[in-house]
Amino acid sequence: MSEISSLSIAAELEWFKRVLNFRMLQTFDRREWPDKLKSFTEEECKLLSAANSIYDFEPPASEAQSGYYWLVNNYKLNGWERMLLLLALAPHIQPDLLDPFLSERHNEYGGIKGVQHKGFLPTGQTAFFLLCGNDHSLQTPLRLMLSAEHKFRKANILSLESAPKSEPELSGALVPSREIIDLVTIGLVRPPDFGNDFPAKRITTEMTWEDVVLSSSTQRQIEEVKMWVRHGDTLITELGLGKRIKPGYRILFYGPPGTGKTLTATLLGKYMDKPVFRVDLSMIVSKYIGETEKNLAKVFDKAEHSGWILFFDEADALFGTRTRVTSSHDRYANQEVSYLLQRIEDYDGVVILASNMKGNLDEAFMRRFNSVVQFPFPKPEERLQLWIKALPSQLSLSADVDLKRISDRYEMSGANITNIVSWCALMSLENGSRTITDAMLREGLARELAKEGRTL
Repeated sequence: MSEISSLSIAAELEWFKRVLNFRMLQTFDRREWPDKLKSFTEEECKLLSAANSIYDFEPPASEAQSGYYWLVNNYKLNGWERMLLLLALAPHIQPDLLDPFLSERHNEYGGIKGVQHKGFLPTGQTAFFLLCGNDHSLQTPLRLMLSAEHKFRKANILSLESAPKSEPELSGALVPSREIIDLVTIGLVRPPDFGNDFPAKRITTEMTWEDVVLSSSTQRQIEEVKMWVRHGDTLITELGLGKRIKPGYRILFYGPPGTGKTLTATLLGKYMDKPVFRVDLSMIVSKYIGETEKNLAKVFDKAEHSGWILFFDEADALFGTRTRVTSSHDRYANQEVSYLLQRIEDYDGVVILASNMKGNLDEAFMRRFNSVVQFPFPKPEERLQLWIKALPSQLSLSADVDLKRISDRYEMSGANITNIVSWCALMSLENGSRTITDAMLREGLARELAKEGRTL
């Protein structure tokens, strides 16, 4: 834990410890308290003996600059919510804080043991004991705090895991999200690891808008997207359109491969100062019924309220036109599309779908996009700009190279041109000349065209 985070949360943990110790003392008859209080300091004995309820212990002022207190202030957490959050966080930041539950074992404490972790892991029943004591009338507000409608779940702060089959709901483990553990311990949130639990990978670029060559119509459409970035919050809040339009922004990029769709999505992330995650459809799509929805849920649940941009490349592979229902397979395939439509509409961030052909996508999608941006194949004048921008300034062109002639004659995407320039640069380094010749370019062109079954 960072020094700032450690110092700022120390007082909070001390407050939580007093609440916990008082609640533990309440399980004993008052006549037994003197014996139980022997293990506490004189000051603690006075505080615990003078209290009548856990509410007699005031939580510390949340003014310190740390991830934890940012969380408290940003979400306006009250005393109960802070107790619940600290209970969930304790095994991750100070496991011995919950040791009293091990030394004075009672069924009312709940809790479970982990596989590797040997300490006490709290459950919903532990939360009930800590917050409610023997007052069962407080069970309703506690259950509301653990419900999907509470800020804890909506903002991915903490959740109550599903209880084992046939066991009470509060038997589930109380778990903080990894993002919240990061925020409290190191003061920042690490991006999720790419894998089965989050089948999306962050994409970045060192390029800038000056490195991109787009048609004038595409540029105008991208400027409209930037306008929403600048004024979207004002549109929804100050102008009151939040009642009529859904949160978030949905964009379709369509056009041939290599025309800048992925790069533009990444640059929009830089412009918005938000990470862009490209969803790996090979890990999303499953032949097993219901698995595709589960995999999509993993992505959206992690990204919810994070401000991340989700980028679905070659989206028509998953979200293509729905079929007529002639079998159970068709029915479930259509359900997958419907599920995605709903998650995209509910997502409060930016979702970008990229497709090689606009016509491949279901018509139901088209009505839901705020922007539909075409990335056409570059024209000769645009190809010339792409050639010029792709050539390293450290290399020179021989006198026989005519980039305009090449741009006019050969239809190439930006990705094609980058591949050719990279190969020519490698050849120039190999022969020690640092000069790209017309012969090199012609051979590079031939190699690139051959990939697509074309010839010079």
